[in-house]
Amino acid sequence: MKFFHAIFIVIVLFSASPAQTKPPQETVLDRFLRYVKIDTQSAEDQTSVPSTKKQFVLANLLADELKKLGVENVRVSEFSIVYGMIPGNLADNSKVPTIGFIAHMDTSPAVSGANVNAIIHKNYQGGDIVLPGDKTQIISVEKNPILKELIGDDIITADGTTLLGSDDKAGISEIMTMIDILRQNPNIKHGNLAIAFTPDEEVGGGIDKFDVEGFGAKFAYTVDGEELGEISNETWSARTATVTFKGKSTHPGTAKGIMINSAYAAADFLTRFPKDMLPETTEGRVGFVHPYANTLDVEESVVKILLRDFEIKGLEAKEAILKKMIGETQAKFPDVKINMDVKVGYLNMKEVLKDFPQLTDYAIEAAKRAGIAANLRPIRGGTDGSNLTFRKLPTPNLFTGGSNFHGKLEFNSRRGLEKSTETLVHLVQIWAEKSK
Repeated sequence: MKFFHAIFIVIVLFSASPAQTKPPQETVLDRFLRYVKIDTQSAEDQTSVPSTKKQFVLANLLADELKKLGVENVRVSEFSIVYGMIPGNLADNSKVPTIGFIAHMDTSPAVSGANVNAIIHKNYQGGDIVLPGDKTQIISVEKNPILKELIGDDIITADGTTLLGSDDKAGISEIMTMIDILRQNPNIKHGNLAIAFTPDEEVGGGIDKFDVEGFGAKFAYTVDGEELGEISNETWSARTATVTFKGKSTHPGTAKGIMINSAYAAADFLTRFPKDMLPETTEGRVGFVHPYANTLDVEESVVKILLRDFEIKGLEAKEAILKKMIGETQAKFPDVKINMDVKVGYLNMKEVLKDFPQLTDYAIEAAKRAGIAANLRPIRGGTDGSNLTFRKLPTPNLFTGGSNFHGKLEFNSRRGLEKSTETLVHLVQIWAEKSK
């Protein structure tokens, strides 16, 4: 009964008059189930955008569906970015800033996104969820306490052999369903809305090709977060360090006194990382250093390290720690030449968003109208919004209802998808109300 009551509330809140409300042509759940079947996995270490051509399959499908929903100026760029514009229905749309909604099409390179077999666990009544395709994959209540709040809901997972793709096909589905609802219900008042779906968010680079000016929005939201109610106006500040160890190679049979094996120095360096500063031992607002990739060879070994912190001074302190570690390894292996190169990835978007509090205030109000207790939560990561915010398009991040992104234990729920969609519909109305 609780579940059906929630659906009734969703329908009522979409309009001041339930009798005039029409449902979307396709439910957000059905859209989601369609989209996750399309493999859009991106690839690391590629120079082209998109990093995988298969992302165009979803891009072109979304463009066609946007046109059928009456969205104007729909186009797919050479970089597989989908753009469109929904005209407002106010007496004077110029009084309301154009608001953008953005979600990304690619899924993480970490786990396969091909042949996704989505499973709906109907009327969940508690307990661990064992995924049938690989019964070693278990979504446990102990590690996922959010499950206690999903009693009576329909939970959506993959079968345990792939990720689900809720990151970020949930966001795409919710934006598309919002558009569908607005088209079916012209009595829902809103200003001009800009829509975009982007490639390669998971590997970076795609958002660099985003046409901010052509998009036409003054403010925007990425719909790319996790649990219901989580709204983010803060991300990491990020740097990437590449430490190179140079030795000397020669034939091992005549190597005495000549060979300098750089792999030993790299291995020594890796043992020096502070255990309390690794991603597996930190949480909340505590930053980390993360050696995430390496190549070991006699002539040259390379270690790549992520540096993350919410404060610039925190990043600088971590960079200093790496330099100290290098010095200690250098002293132990004086014949190996060691060099570190550090590049800036992105900055904490709160540095800009603090000047636009209405963006998150309105989102919190929209979630409240949808019956969701919203809160501001920093992202232990980055979003496309980080890039856009520093390109003069302030862009906080909104929830999608999902959990366990980038892995086989990823899940969302019917209520998660529906409430996230409902929040978006309320949000466009609030912008219209507040801008009069």
